[in-house]
Amino acid sequence: MTINEIQDQIIEEFSELDDWMDKYQLLIDLGSEQEPLPEEYKTDSNLIEGCQSRVWLQADEVDGRLVFQAESDALIVKGIVSLLVQVLSGHTAEEIVDADLYFIEEIGLKEHLSPTRSNGLVAMVKQMRLYALAYKARHAQG
Repeated sequence: MTINEIQDQIIEEFSELDDWMDKYQLLIDLGSEQEPLPEEYKTDSNLIEGCQSRVWLQADEVDGRLVFQAESDALIVKGIVSLLVQVLSGHTAEEIVDADLYFIEEIGLKEHLSPTRSNGLVAMVKQMRLYALAYKARHAQG
């Protein structure tokens, strides 16, 4: 599935809920369903700077595609990062760098997050793109 197809699915899932309390609950549920990040990846080097809560992000390359794993110690943030992983994981560095993450705006996430969580969301997206740029650069030299 393409990044945009996954985003469209998420938008559809969130659009079925009218109340923001229900949407927060969906985020919490998504975070709870996510596989826990193995302890060996919960390192300082995997912590994302700029997040109020602790968020770890691990990126690995598998068959030319980036596979992300993440975890947070805050329930809603864990849900947010699990959405980002769902959208971006399993795609090429090129696709990740070029992706327009319109689902964030479409589901109303930006306007319903506190400023600190919103900054954290931006930091998570930035970190995922930085990993993709690093992989892309490494292969360009290759």
